[in-house]
Amino acid sequence: MKPWLWLVFFTSAFLIWHAEAEFFTSIGQMTDLIYAEKDLVQSLKEYIRAEETKLSQIKSWAEKMDVLTSKSTSDPEGYLAHPVNAYKLVKRLNTDWLELENLVLQDTTNGFITNLTIQRQFFPTEEDETGAAKALMRLQDTYKLDPETLSRGNLPGTKYRSSLTVSDCFGMGKTAYNDGDYYHTVLWMEQALKQHDEGEDTTVSKVEILDYLSYAVFQFGDLHRAMELTRRLISLDSTHERAGSNLRYFEKLLEKEREKSSNKTVAATEPVVQSSAYERPLDYLPERDIYEALCRGEGVKMTPRRQKRLFCRYHNGNRNPHLIIAPFKEEDEWDSPHIVRYYDVMSDEEIEKIKQLAKPRLARATVRDPKTGVLTVASYRVSKSSWLEEDDDPVVAKVNQRMQQITGLTVKTAELLQVANYGMGGQYEPHFDFSRKDEPDAFKRLGTGNRVATFLNYMSDVEAGGATVFPDFGAAIWPKKGTAVFWYNLFRSGEGDYRTRHAACPVLVGCKWVSNKWFHERGNEFLRPCGRTEVD
Repeated sequence: MKPWLWLVFFTSAFLIWHAEAEFFTSIGQMTDLIYAEKDLVQSLKEYIRAEETKLSQIKSWAEKMDVLTSKSTSDPEGYLAHPVNAYKLVKRLNTDWLELENLVLQDTTNGFITNLTIQRQFFPTEEDETGAAKALMRLQDTYKLDPETLSRGNLPGTKYRSSLTVSDCFGMGKTAYNDGDYYHTVLWMEQALKQHDEGEDTTVSKVEILDYLSYAVFQFGDLHRAMELTRRLISLDSTHERAGSNLRYFEKLLEKEREKSSNKTVAATEPVVQSSAYERPLDYLPERDIYEALCRGEGVKMTPRRQKRLFCRYHNGNRNPHLIIAPFKEEDEWDSPHIVRYYDVMSDEEIEKIKQLAKPRLARATVRDPKTGVLTVASYRVSKSSWLEEDDDPVVAKVNQRMQQITGLTVKTAELLQVANYGMGGQYEPHFDFSRKDEPDAFKRLGTGNRVATFLNYMSDVEAGGATVFPDFGAAIWPKKGTAVFWYNLFRSGEGDYRTRHAACPVLVGCKWVSNKWFHERGNEFLRPCGRTEVD
């Protein structure tokens, strides 16, 4: 029984006892007991209705989740390939199941709460839900998707259709708001309001949406629209104190603007909106626009003249005995700097084995701190990775040996095989693989010099997004399962090739698996000798 119903029950019981103790001689006074009993019966009915409603809600939830989990468990990776499904899974386990727990806890239960409590230690956290929301926003920005497209789940290459509810859109907006991101707050609160106005059933009120939206709009300097939204809020809830206070504040600001503009040619009634209102704010990444355009397949500088310089050939590793009989197919992806793709580098069986070895060890991917050389997590790299040694399984040694044969470089001084999984919105923003002159100690602990070359294996196809892009010269390389791309990070002189700054684009639809080997300078002095000039 709900606490407030117990309070009503005992209060009413006390009144009955008190009346019988003092007023039993007066029928007139006892009539109060009739009304007290009537209230008690009404309270009992409300309790029954509440219990029936609760059971109905639990049953409806169970039926809905039964259908959903039957579909999701039939093809987990395919289902999670849709980023909206991934976001909603995180949101359900962090928020929705908690709400169901609170509902069930209103009464005693047997095994469910115990089981849920045990399982919840493995559930996503609040931080995870925030991260998932930000991942959707990252996809929204990179691939220029409006909230309507994401909310309706209209994404290319998706196998399972999924949509966002008013509550989901509201949650996205709140995440942005709490992060001080008013640009996305406006976008998602507007989408939540739109779906609400269309009559979608939800527990989120328009008042809540308008409260966030009006303030976010005000932060963009759109005073007139902030007032319009606040007035709409007050029309729905005239007792909303903050809205009333905000409206009075907005009116004072508007009056000041009118006084300032009274001596100007612009009419005083004309809305004063900042020119940058509702535009995505600039951030820390100087090549953001170029990087994201390449991720969308735009701005690739593959001219007909350059295309003529690209060829396909069989590669035997400079007559490596292992490759003379069975050479690899090599294809030029770019001429300068020279980037090549090799085909059939890893078999499906080898890929599955590598993934099987890596999965239990996957942890948030790290970057090497340029000042200390210590590995640390960074917001611009969103993936999970693990490192495999040759002793872990013969297949690791086999793959390492194959990369050595293809490149002609030694793996003895190379870093361990790194396996990375880019899930929902997974990315690695523009970066260099080699250490620059201002960070000489980046690889000091390894004692093997700088990273001379990168060998990147694609271990999965990606339905949409996930390209490897080079903003400096406008190249985009798309994942193809079983292939690998290779490039040198350093000139033969040991100087860094700054053109090789590259990025892993966010995965829009799909699940991206890669593995890579970073070859270092030590041990390769005679395998790749110095050139005649600094830029050979």
